[in-house]
Amino acid sequence: MKHTKDMSTGSPLAALILFSLPIILGNLFQQFYNLMDIAIVGNKLGDDALAAVGATAALYGLFLSLAFGAANGFSLVIARYFGSKDIKGLHKAFAHALKLAVLIAVILTLVALFFTKPLLQLLHTPDVELSYRYISVVLLGITVTVFYNTLSSVLRAVGNSVAPLIFLIIGAFVNVGLDFAFIVLFDMGVFGAGLATVISQVVSCTLTAVYMLFFCKDLLPSKEDFVHDSALTKDLLVNAASMACMFSIVSIGSITLQFAVNNLGPLTVAAHTTARKIDETMMVVFAPLSMASATFASQNLGAGKTERIKRGIFTAFALGFAISLITIFITFTFGEFLVKRISGSSNHEVISQGFRYLKWNLPFYFFLVALVILRSTLQSIGVKVTPLIASFVEMIGKVSIAFFLVPKTGYFGIIISEPIIWFVCSSIVGVSFVIEILKINKTAYAKHLWKRTNQKPILQKVKQRA
Repeated sequence: MKHTKDMSTGSPLAALILFSLPIILGNLFQQFYNLMDIAIVGNKLGDDALAAVGATAALYGLFLSLAFGAANGFSLVIARYFGSKDIKGLHKAFAHALKLAVLIAVILTLVALFFTKPLLQLLHTPDVELSYRYISVVLLGITVTVFYNTLSSVLRAVGNSVAPLIFLIIGAFVNVGLDFAFIVLFDMGVFGAGLATVISQVVSCTLTAVYMLFFCKDLLPSKEDFVHDSALTKDLLVNAASMACMFSIVSIGSITLQFAVNNLGPLTVAAHTTARKIDETMMVVFAPLSMASATFASQNLGAGKTERIKRGIFTAFALGFAISLITIFITFTFGEFLVKRISGSSNHEVISQGFRYLKWNLPFYFFLVALVILRSTLQSIGVKVTPLIASFVEMIGKVSIAFFLVPKTGYFGIIISEPIIWFVCSSIVGVSFVIEILKINKTAYAKHLWKRTNQKPILQKVKQRA
């Protein structure tokens, strides 16, 4: 098939790098235009506007997590069909994923319409009206976000991570250009920042759809593929719900932390917003690595090459740990300068608190690498309970810190929250990983995987290889 990449053959290192590098570059551009959002808002509209946009980050992140998680759940199923060379099954899975995407988009849009403002009020957002002016526009475009993530996840499931990169880069430039036009030239304020984000997502989604129609025709489903298949729908729903639940649980915890931050005043919100954007940029490699290892595991699971899964996971670990060392060095060297430049603030509290956040978080990146890679990869081989347990622990930890630690320690409680949680949750998924890895080369394990993922070709291919 054209414009695809089979990850069940060749070097695992090469497969992971070639797959994850375009996503990393795409995420860097995405973080770039997120940083430009913050920089333009902070420099042109001031600390209050920066705080208003920043106060919505966790809530918006929840909606993104649901859309992104569901799409990644779809991709795990599609990647297994691609790995087993079951093209008919791939077409049906794609068709049913599109139908489910419509349902998800409708639900998220309705929730956004009726619950956004009450949630902002519940979170003690410093300026509810200003924040709502921004996020209401962004969330009305959530349908576009759902479909862009779904289409991109299908491409990534078949090993094509380059095309989504190109369309994301184009969207990033559109976003930055519109930010400047709407905020600086037309004086549209935070509403303009939100509108720029939505239009850029429409551009990226449209380009992805057009690309698939013209260059990936062998991936496209036919009319018969949309005929309801209850078993396939259940498989897609279980994976989508599991991944969406995993990501959204984490986001709910982040919303609780945002509630605690909002109560610490607008200067702290501005410092936290800036530090989080820098932190997310430094962590930009880890999510692509987890996606690469999950896709790698799913394709090799479909191909019956269970022993190859282990090699891919260990290779992803090595890459993640090496990159962690580089990001730690960069941020410790230039962190204070970055906080000052991106926030546009001359206030000492904003700069010092933002840099303090970065200094405490970065040394714990090694635990974060283990957590994100193992949590997604375990999901891809059908282990769904342990990643959810880890996500619940993360949520409970963030809620506990927000309500019990932050009132006593102030912003320092926010600073140390994620390092503690990363350590605990990586230990949980690490134990499950060790249990799975000890069994992974056994034929009996292949039979277990077959039942767990509802795909008979796995067992057959393992027996052929034996």
